[in-house]
Amino acid sequence: MEIRELTTGDLDAVLDSRKRAFGLIPADSVEPWRAMVTHAMAEGRYLGVVDGGRLVATARIHDFEQWWHGRPVSMGGVASVTVAPEDRGRGLGRLIMREVLERCAGLGHALSALYPATTPLYRSLGWEHAGARNRVTLPAEGLRTLADRDGGVKLRRMGPGDAAELRAVLARVHTASRASGPMGWDEPTTRLWLDDEDDFAYLADDGYVMYRWDGDDIDVDNLVAGSEATARALWSLVGTSSSIATTVTATIEPDDPVLWLLRERSTDALRKSSWMLRVVDLPSAIGGRGYPAGVAVDTLLEVDDPQRPANSGAWRLSVSEGRGEAAPAEVPAGEEASRLTIGGLSALFAGVRPAALRRAGLLTAGAPETDDLLGAAFAAKPYMLDYF
Repeated sequence: MEIRELTTGDLDAVLDSRKRAFGLIPADSVEPWRAMVTHAMAEGRYLGVVDGGRLVATARIHDFEQWWHGRPVSMGGVASVTVAPEDRGRGLGRLIMREVLERCAGLGHALSALYPATTPLYRSLGWEHAGARNRVTLPAEGLRTLADRDGGVKLRRMGPGDAAELRAVLARVHTASRASGPMGWDEPTTRLWLDDEDDFAYLADDGYVMYRWDGDDIDVDNLVAGSEATARALWSLVGTSSSIATTVTATIEPDDPVLWLLRERSTDALRKSSWMLRVVDLPSAIGGRGYPAGVAVDTLLEVDDPQRPANSGAWRLSVSEGRGEAAPAEVPAGEEASRLTIGGLSALFAGVRPAALRRAGLLTAGAPETDDLLGAAFAAKPYMLDYF
């Protein structure tokens, strides 16, 4: 049995594994899938377990940037984790995920995230529940009436050639809004994403929308706006389909502006898909993240990470003026550091309150006033707009 990088020669076997794990791919989606997978293989981001010449498990690592309080951090998005049905129960999922973790570190990712089909496997290796992808159903007619009041927002259609500009717009908006959780695809994948003829995409100077028809209604995959005027322009553009569509199902932020722009709102029909986060490289993750400007922290943490011993041990956490640092440290005699499992640290990084982590057994020791400081430094409502 060996773990190796998969190549284009493995495409048919990978597609078979994917279908057995997640179901059939629509015929018109096979070629886009092959293009995306081929790109990942070329970068050594598709791993497989081979037993006797037979592919028995797979995993893919996306190259993402993920914003945390407005600053981008390199993140490996784990997807396509499969084990052949006849080989389940042999520990192959754990085997390949340990390799995925090491590969994420080797590729320079400070963080890793995934949407779990099951929690125990990923939690046992240090991933922990962190945020959600929020889907809400809105009235199409209500969106139509949100039109930009002065008509000053210019929208234009987007295509594959706009990939670089779209990435730049996302970076500006997520930085300015101090967003936590949303991620950006690399440029080649963004071009593939914008080449889907069934999607309709429009770009503004500080935002964009991508949507499609879903039967007689509308599905908004992504909508990002950096101002009230742009939010009104993009949502009302979607709402112009209200002569046919009754409802719009959209992916939104937890505090999305549209929830305050709508004239009528009493009950939110909201669905959440949970995602998990793992700190891969502790000092890089802490140093890359943004923090509230008014929070100052200087404290000791003790972290236990059996899978990546370089993260284990005592660290001095320093936060000031919106930036943070974690440096190896010794705990002086008579002092007590706050102790965290790697899952606890990952959840704290994502804004889970220390009080919740204590009651879950992921945070022990330390002083109550330290919990208050940690909660203020890492405060966040993390979300993703994309599913992968």
